[in-house]
Amino acid sequence: MAAAVALADEDGIEALSMRKLAQALGVEAMSLYHHVANKDELLDAMVDVVFTEVDLPAADGPWMVEVRGRCTSLREVLLRHPWAVGRLDSRRNPGMATLVHHDAVIGCLRGGGFSVRKAALAFATVDAYVFGFVVQQLGLPMEPGEDTAELAAEILASAPTDALPHLAEMAAEYVALPGYEFANEFEPGLDLILEALDRTRRKR
Repeated sequence: MAAAVALADEDGIEALSMRKLAQALGVEAMSLYHHVANKDELLDAMVDVVFTEVDLPAADGPWMVEVRGRCTSLREVLLRHPWAVGRLDSRRNPGMATLVHHDAVIGCLRGGGFSVRKAALAFATVDAYVFGFVVQQLGLPMEPGEDTAELAAEILASAPTDALPHLAEMAAEYVALPGYEFANEFEPGLDLILEALDRTRRKR
């Protein structure tokens, strides 16, 4: 599966085919069907491989620390494998690594004092944040380290600043500051969510 994941990382999942995978492995395409029935089954296995790279939270550790670490790890894994965004939870036949991962996250939340319903809410909320942040990060019209002040100025130049006072203020007083990178917003935003979930956890 490592070869299939590497091909998807390089060329995108749409470009992956059984023929290309066979060429990368130096075998005949038909020989792959002794291992997987079709491309859909191959995707199931690839998703399972990706889940093995994500750090599992411990059930007996502080839940906020454990979930924070897991979310940070998940983001790093998704940035390594952009094709997996939107596919990790889309499989109808998830593999054991996928199921073990989900069980570990639920176990951590339950061990941290979340009810079953609130654990489901917390799981959905943190994953929505991680996946959404990665989608936005991958889609930004700039490279890491690129001067955001210059880009912000270009965007705002197309409209009068008096019509966009709040956007202009944020661009000038925050985004344009030296050292600003959107990627650095991830952890502070995650902390806001975890703190809100902790308040929800403690409510009866």
